[in-house]
Amino acid sequence: RCAGRVEVFYENQWGTVCDDHWDLEDASVVCRQLGCGMALSAPGAGHFRAGSGPIWLDDVNCMGTEVALSYCRTKGWAKNNCHHSEDASVVCSGGFHGTPLMYSTDLSSHPMATHTGPAELRLVNGPNRCSGRVEVMHDHQWGTVCDDNWSFPDASVVCRQLGCG
Repeated sequence: RCAGRVEVFYENQWGTVCDDHWDLEDASVVCRQLGCGMALSAPGAGHFRAGSGPIWLDDVNCMGTEVALSYCRTKGWAKNNCHHSEDASVVCSGGFHGTPLMYSTDLSSHPMATHTGPAELRLVNGPNRCSGRVEVMHDHQWGTVCDDNWSFPDASVVCRQLGCG
């Protein structure tokens, strides 16, 4: 199952998340974002070994419905009063099912492609705001998304990010 220390990729470097105020709502967002089911627990205090490098996020405060950890309130990037003995972790209900968009847990047996933040998306030429062709903003220009290997989980991420269920 998916479980491990939460790490985020920011400014071309992996770093950890501090466990100050870390709770099940925060873990739920990470588990859902990674395609790992529901959060079973949100261990802190370096439960899965202390990380290294920067501590990117502290005082994470998710409502539990966000599509990505980057949508939760925090102190801001690299603003913390933590040590790696306080690294946040997650234990999720499911196994690893896909490639996360932004964040990764420290799951060495599951290499993952990541990006530094959520892409701006829109749906065009559909009958309503929640259907249509997927377009993504890149370098200040809208472009289409190729459908090679496009799947239902991919569409689900787009729908969640756009607030369409």
